[in-house]
Amino acid sequence: MKARYINPFTDFGFKKIFGEEASKLLLIDFLNALLPQANKIVDLTFKNSEQLGQADSDRKAIYDIYCQNQNGEKIIVELQKARQNYFKERTLYYSTFPIREQAEKGKWNYNLKAVYCIGILDFTFDDYESEAEKSEVVHTIQLKNQNGKTFYDKLTYIYLEMPNFKLEENNLNSRLDKWLFFIKHLEDFQDIPTIFSDNIFTQAFEKAELARFGQTELDNYENSLKIYRDLKGVIDTAFEDGKLEGVLLMAKKLKNKGIALPIIIEASGLTKEEIDRL
Repeated sequence: MKARYINPFTDFGFKKIFGEEASKLLLIDFLNALLPQANKIVDLTFKNSEQLGQADSDRKAIYDIYCQNQNGEKIIVELQKARQNYFKERTLYYSTFPIREQAEKGKWNYNLKAVYCIGILDFTFDDYESEAEKSEVVHTIQLKNQNGKTFYDKLTYIYLEMPNFKLEENNLNSRLDKWLFFIKHLEDFQDIPTIFSDNIFTQAFEKAELARFGQTELDNYENSLKIYRDLKGVIDTAFEDGKLEGVLLMAKKLKNKGIALPIIIEASGLTKEEIDRL
């Protein structure tokens, strides 16, 4: 059956729903469902998603969505389609940019605004020790000391492991449950479920409906969907191997499929030179 709505795990689909100025109310509603109620967002501003280092030679960060709320707090929202090497390190590195950009010239008291890094993952981590952790959907991480006391509460990482979300329509209890159900099953919907009756979700389904797209948008979406399927299939297979040979094979397959070099570097952890030799 032909899909009626876009796949939100594609770059195009994710940014269409959450990353456009016309989608601001949808993003605000989703973030308010996820973040602590004390940090309720009234308004936000989209910022440049490409962050440069302090020098030309520094590496840069390109976020899926980068925004700032009315209190000046920074929020990064990243969609991660498949597992990759050094994913946690990448998240930590990305969080340094919104921290450093707050530095003021001259005398400054180092009073930083909060930074939230949100990752929507189309895979699960494999390094949890307990069965309870393995089944959790939302993982919230802050800096804590050896006694479990929060050392610094203005840097928060939130990972949403979408494969662990298994609630059905009649078991959705919260606003966040509805958003996760929407994200996970959007591409499979042929009709709008009755639980999505309010104005925000009506807008979300309108933004996601393929019949509303012009030909250019449809072409861009189809290309994004192809990249998503190729990337996810190849990377997941390589990580199941768990060997360097698997990573090399993954990078070679992506290269042969014409996937852009920066994406291969990010996914594999290999250098440009190593990929050129494949």
